[in-house]
Amino acid sequence: MAGIISSPKPVICSLCPHHCCLKEGQHGNCSARGNINGKITPLFYGNLCSCHIDPIEKKPFFHVLPTAQVLSVASAGCNLHCSFCQNWSISQEIPDKSHTTRLTPENAINLAIEHSCPAIAYTYSEPLVSYEYTYNTSVIAHKKGLLNLLVTAGYIEQRPLKELCPLIDGANVDLKGITDTFYQTMTRATLKPVLESIITLKKEGVWVEITNLLIPTKNDNDKDIRALAHWVKDNCGADTPLHFSRFWPMHKTMDLKTTPPETLKRARLIAQAEGLHFVYTGNLPGDAGENTSCPSCHELLIERHGYQILQNKAPQGKCHNCGTSLPGIWK
Repeated sequence: MAGIISSPKPVICSLCPHHCCLKEGQHGNCSARGNINGKITPLFYGNLCSCHIDPIEKKPFFHVLPTAQVLSVASAGCNLHCSFCQNWSISQEIPDKSHTTRLTPENAINLAIEHSCPAIAYTYSEPLVSYEYTYNTSVIAHKKGLLNLLVTAGYIEQRPLKELCPLIDGANVDLKGITDTFYQTMTRATLKPVLESIITLKKEGVWVEITNLLIPTKNDNDKDIRALAHWVKDNCGADTPLHFSRFWPMHKTMDLKTTPPETLKRARLIAQAEGLHFVYTGNLPGDAGENTSCPSCHELLIERHGYQILQNKAPQGKCHNCGTSLPGIWK
């Protein structure tokens, strides 16, 4: 990033709100960035812990190129430390201790093109702590006509986010809870920067979908669900897709139970009552909450089962019955 000056003194990383003050040789809270010769430097640039071809629905993106296969890339490390992390084996791993594959931005784009992927997704862990790699790969992707999709917790300062936004076509932001208490106790971070990131992404013209993992006894009460849905509608608009996802006991929350299906269904009804048009249930294959219906005539348009599309009656993003345009990226 611009504005980093070489110094023999400790330097502060300005990428995210942690503002890690690092002495020579130290790495930051995320384990992916460090002070090398007086500069904040990405420590494992281009070393990917995961690289797969995935259905776009897995991210999840439900209003971006349904049925598309996308190249998913990830580097280890994260600037949040969620006790419930579903990908903790890579997000909480020190990058130099994880299995990695060397893939330059140029090679990543070539791989996407080779496999006829119309988009590349920066996903699985936290792509923003690998900011330079995400940025540089996104530049090349746009030059080659590919979309850039960001799957992120959104814990980043405004300046680097705004610099990245022109390169990002879609973002699924993991809004983990709607109270600062939840963020501080469960993620070792704070809520406000995440909310600011979501607002900025919307203002900068990025297509936004939001995911909320419903964790029993932690953020699954009606009050929090209603407050989260209300915030999304007021700040992002009624057409913003909201995905309620099913929690499985992971990492440091093995004492909790799996989210009951009834909780996800109840959350969906609450969010719909708050005025959101597109509310989905995730990790619950076969549930009606996976489907997309027309907000005008209520015709079933896209029927899903897990990551599979069973039928699509809106291939160009328009209802085949009444002609209503659906929000999103359809071509």
